[in-house]
Amino acid sequence: MRYLISGGGTGGHIFPAVSIANALKELDPEAQILFVGALGRMEMERVPQAGYEIVGLPVRGFNRAQPWKNVSVLMDLAKSLRQVKKIIKDFRPDVGVGVGGYASGAAMWQAAKMGIPILLQEQNGFAGVTNKILKDKASKICVAYEGMEKFFPADKIILTGNPVRQNLLKGERSKVKGERNLLIIGGSLGARTINEAIKAALPQLAKSDIQVVWQTGKYYYEKCQAAWKEAGEPANIEVHDFLSDMPDRYAQADLVISRAGASSISELCLLGKPAILVPSPNVAEDHQTHNAMALVRKDAAVLVKDIEAAEKLIPTALGLIADDQKLQSLHTHILTLAQTDSARRIAEEVIKLAKK
Repeated sequence: MRYLISGGGTGGHIFPAVSIANALKELDPEAQILFVGALGRMEMERVPQAGYEIVGLPVRGFNRAQPWKNVSVLMDLAKSLRQVKKIIKDFRPDVGVGVGGYASGAAMWQAAKMGIPILLQEQNGFAGVTNKILKDKASKICVAYEGMEKFFPADKIILTGNPVRQNLLKGERSKVKGERNLLIIGGSLGARTINEAIKAALPQLAKSDIQVVWQTGKYYYEKCQAAWKEAGEPANIEVHDFLSDMPDRYAQADLVISRAGASSISELCLLGKPAILVPSPNVAEDHQTHNAMALVRKDAAVLVKDIEAAEKLIPTALGLIADDQKLQSLHTHILTLAQTDSARRIAEEVIKLAKK
């Protein structure tokens, strides 16, 4: 069987795509897999690192602020559609899998036009533009949240959850008994608002009896580390630009402060971690707030708005980490939202389409 997988632009699209490819390989070791991405975007680097071939298209997003600049964008889209047509003729895929992003739109549109069944994977609680455009052409749509009938035809929806790194479940919880751990993560690039709130609260955190692990992201690391040094290098606060040992860090955490990206939320659900979510306001259609609210409505997470983070984030965290009853309640409720073996379940649906 031959599978064409397309999407990218962010880690939130790339990671599920690679996870689905890995699951397809496990179920069908002879599978031929080709990725289609957008030139200059991070998938062009990450997908080959994961061991898969990728072809890049010149496709890019529309400029909504300055519509007159979209003539060249439309020309690149037309060029990308021609390129995909040739790729499909040469590769002859049995199924197309789209995970969102610019390239996914062009690749899946052309695949469907050429009679190839396509499956879409939507990571967020608020459907992305690409998947909404493709919904009528898709055979199946795998989603991570309930209530997605408002975006997609109900008979095509399968609730699978988002693929997450399976090694996360293998973390070691090695820490002093009774000690409280706060894990702060803003994504691989970091989150400015979260970092600013932590910097301002360093003296307060230094005096507390909790252990703090602060992942700043690479863009903010130097300034955050300088602020930590200025605060006297408190021994109970670790500052890192990136955490390579996430399974252990998650295992040790009693409370997590995080953005509300789809992958992060899926990981928190799978691990049952009490969390304070600070949705990024800088994402399309404010989808991180929709992601977060899906948990908040079920008493499975606490929400602090980005605009209120400076004032409320640390007081909320310090109050919550000392409240055993509330931590236990969040843990119990977030676990009920976990979807296990998501990548495998999606891969099984892809193979069913291929066999049809």
